[in-house]
Amino acid sequence: MTPQRQPVVPQRLGRTARPSRSARPARGAALLVAMVLLTVVATLASGMVWQQWKAVQVEAAERSRAQAAWVLQGALDWARLILREDARSGRPTSLNEPWATPLAEARLSTFLATDREHNADDGPEAFLAGTISDAQSRYNLRNLVVDNKLVPAQVAMLQRLCTNVGLGSGVATLIADGMLTASLAADANAPLVPQQLADLAWLGLDGASIERLASVVVLLPVPTQVNLNTAPREVLAGVVAGLDLGGADRLVQARTRQPFRNLTEAGDVLGKGVTLEPRDVDVKSVYFEVQGRLRLEQRLLTERTLIERRDNLNVVAVARLRQAGLVPRAP
Repeated sequence: MTPQRQPVVPQRLGRTARPSRSARPARGAALLVAMVLLTVVATLASGMVWQQWKAVQVEAAERSRAQAAWVLQGALDWARLILREDARSGRPTSLNEPWATPLAEARLSTFLATDREHNADDGPEAFLAGTISDAQSRYNLRNLVVDNKLVPAQVAMLQRLCTNVGLGSGVATLIADGMLTASLAADANAPLVPQQLADLAWLGLDGASIERLASVVVLLPVPTQVNLNTAPREVLAGVVAGLDLGGADRLVQARTRQPFRNLTEAGDVLGKGVTLEPRDVDVKSVYFEVQGRLRLEQRLLTERTLIERRDNLNVVAVARLRQAGLVPRAP
């Protein structure tokens, strides 16, 4: 009789416990926390890098601004020296003087690098340009009001000037009335006295009219005469009663050959039909505008300074306007 074989049951050496259903959410939460922590760390790190980059950029911009202001201050000192030497000569103020020669844009990169042996950096690209113009070559709007009263002769001059630049006489009336109202300042709602041509917008002038007037009028601290040796023909025909543009052209051509040393010489050119009033015109100037333009890499800094040349050869800056921007990209 054949014995029956017992089935062999394999012995299990070990048994891996399956995770319970409650352990699975805990593992998912831990993974989620790890991802959130990683995101926070990455965000903080990128924020720190951005803050450091921003600080570097701010420091570079501040350094460029300081360098530009330093260079423009030097250019202003140079202009003051030129004007002081011109006053020392005692000659009439004319466009034949050295101050009237503009400074073409010049490269000043080496000017900012003071120590080339210890500083391998050649310094940023810097270009400087500048001009000196006679502020009294234009009609001064400050002449309109004297002792809180409008001067009819001065208003008539402004009307002729507006006509010469293609504006109606109503613009002159608007400016004259606005200057009078601002000078009186009796009303709390009255406009402030304009300090520069852009402030004429306070009186109700639009930008196009102000732009046209900029070639023939100016705002100076005190009333001044117009310089016959530097004024354009439109200004000459406006401030001299009875003088047309043709007569103004004769004056311009005569002063090109020889600047007028006094009003008598200018009167000889015009003849007996025109009278030059000393209170309105002169052959010397006191106020000048110095404009400097500095291009430093992609930054552009312009500065316009009003200079007063006093009797004691002291040349002082009366007002200064500085504007910063970026170099316009080529189309």
